[in-house]
Amino acid sequence: MKTKIAITGMGIISAIGNNVAENLKSLEAKKHGISRIENIDTKLKDEIFVGEIKRKNQALREELNLSKEDNFSRTSMLSLIAAKEAIKDAELNLDENSSIGFINGTTVGGMDIIEKYYNDFYDKEENRHYIHIQDAGSNTNLIAEHLGINQLVTTINTACSSAANAIIFGARLLQSGRLEKVIVGGADALCKFTINGFNTLMILSDEHNKPFDENRKGLNLGEGAAYLVLETEKSALARNKKPIAFLEGFANANDAYHQTATSAEGKGAFLAMKEALKMAEISPSTVDYINAHGTATENNDITEGRALQRLFQDKTPEFSSTKPFTGHTLAAAASVEAVFSILALQEQKIWPGLNFTKKIKELNLIPQQEVKTQKIEKVLSNSFGFGGNCSSLIFSRSH
Repeated sequence: MKTKIAITGMGIISAIGNNVAENLKSLEAKKHGISRIENIDTKLKDEIFVGEIKRKNQALREELNLSKEDNFSRTSMLSLIAAKEAIKDAELNLDENSSIGFINGTTVGGMDIIEKYYNDFYDKEENRHYIHIQDAGSNTNLIAEHLGINQLVTTINTACSSAANAIIFGARLLQSGRLEKVIVGGADALCKFTINGFNTLMILSDEHNKPFDENRKGLNLGEGAAYLVLETEKSALARNKKPIAFLEGFANANDAYHQTATSAEGKGAFLAMKEALKMAEISPSTVDYINAHGTATENNDITEGRALQRLFQDKTPEFSSTKPFTGHTLAAAASVEAVFSILALQEQKIWPGLNFTKKIKELNLIPQQEVKTQKIEKVLSNSFGFGGNCSSLIFSRSH
């Protein structure tokens, strides 16, 4: 990587905290946010568990000082909360920064609000202004407009790897000289559409999810938002801003095997990790911790596990999936876990994989189950989406 990519700010809201500090406290205390659904009236509310943010839309709207006539969906409000924290952490003044972009990953977009008013649009004109917010790009533009960002603004939807690809695209924009600074990440809110969709796929668990466990039953959907501020190291030095970490390598691959499943050998996962290491110009042995995708589904955990064993041979580093804390936040997952990866570097701690009891018989892999303090210089974070879209990010410690 010719241009060194500095991370100068981060922000997050998830089921385990409303900001970075609260999320860190929950990770350290092994406090998860998995529960029954409270904010959505669904027939599945007593059958499945989710990683739900226990705040009503009105409370979010009041925190952001939005009017009752605004077009903000729950997804875009979560986005705005996390993005504002990242901007504050990076000490950015958007009014004075003309070369700054916003790359947003989302799959839900405005579906959470559209499904609420869908049956009323024909008869109730007052609700029709919500129609255009269905589009994921409209959510991104709404956030950018509210923040005052008017340079490059775009949306990425590659399912569960969306935020990872937003981070990758943002880094490439910096490398090419198109931008000096970019806000990257993703957000998704829980809604009936995704709950019902994943239920149809029969991969939702009626228990707390347990990644890499022989008796895993499926995932718990979650909601949240997280963003990083990326800028060239030159830009950070020019404004005397110390990076909190560096994005040292990244890669995206696609095994093109199935609409929702990854190939049995985990070809896409293996290639994404291998190419990320190649970009960072490091060997597998230098990775200290892996934040695995780890969805607790039958397909993902065994294919990701096979890819890990192929890449690292018999020397797989300490690894865990943090989805038992937050649930699977879909498009936001990679940026939520990017924040957790950076916190691991800052705190020199490996986060535990909760709920594990028995290793998968086909794999020789056991995730770390306790908060473990050790020297961590480099973290590999994986995010794999439907269609076999696989992305890996490598974060390194800032000294």
